[in-house]
Amino acid sequence: MGFQGIHAIEKYLNRIESFDKSKCCKHNAKNSTVRFTLGKTVHYEAYWGLKVAPFENVPDSKFYFPSQKHEEGLHRLLYGVEARKGAVLLTGEVGCGKTTLSRLFVQHLSQDRYDIALIANPSVDAQEFLGEVLYQLGVTATGSKLDRLHKLNEHLLDNLRRKKETIVLIDEAQTVKDDVVFEELRLLLNFQLNDQFLLTLILLGQPELNARINAIEPFAQRVAIRFHLTAFDLQETIRYIEFRLKVAGGDQRPIFSSEAIEALFQSSKGVPRVINTLADLSLLSGFLEKKAQVDAAVVTRIIADHTLGG
Repeated sequence: MGFQGIHAIEKYLNRIESFDKSKCCKHNAKNSTVRFTLGKTVHYEAYWGLKVAPFENVPDSKFYFPSQKHEEGLHRLLYGVEARKGAVLLTGEVGCGKTTLSRLFVQHLSQDRYDIALIANPSVDAQEFLGEVLYQLGVTATGSKLDRLHKLNEHLLDNLRRKKETIVLIDEAQTVKDDVVFEELRLLLNFQLNDQFLLTLILLGQPELNARINAIEPFAQRVAIRFHLTAFDLQETIRYIEFRLKVAGGDQRPIFSSEAIEALFQSSKGVPRVINTLADLSLLSGFLEKKAQVDAAVVTRIIADHTLGG
């Protein structure tokens, strides 16, 4: 980083606290701010009595909040697999926890009993898609499409003999470019015996995935279970914030005021990913200002900054 970049950072730091390159993390009683050296990492966890950051936007299963709607979504996925329903569809708004839920779902499945093909990037053409399914199942197949389908059928029957169930899980399925891929998925469901499917297809995606599947009636009829994951209401938002603070090692003291939580809810509309972003920055700002509690004023400033940035 050149001199101009360092100068810009110093200028920014001077705006948010009394920047002093000779001191680190010392409290200035006069203006209730925090000083720290350029290059030093600032962490707020200890200040708030936490062991780890509580609002990271990563699919960490220990921070999975078992809301009623998330639990119902999880149990529908598990039921679809255990009852061999063929195809299951889970949709949800952006940031509502689909990825976290899918990770937890996979953790519930024993590797001894289930063979899982996870398709994380389904935005490929129809020819590549079948190859990706085979690759994720550990099947080496070359030749024509018919040859590859024969290989897949052999693998499914081999799993059946070993009392192992096959799952094809497609994340971000709304990114499928060509509807021909959905036709390929429908054909996969033709691998079945008289009394059961040889694989279970799990589709995860944003709400527009529903419309795309419904437009392909033969495929839509094969989807036995559907569930739509929605954002939290205010009470769920309160419990969600309290839950994540507790998991992060917090005690029973209310770190966020009730007015602050309501402001978070109003701005985030109950979407967990947005709650995480705003709550994390609010904890940082409250730490820098040496607040005893994150109040509505802190959250309002963070929301304003976030809105300007967006």
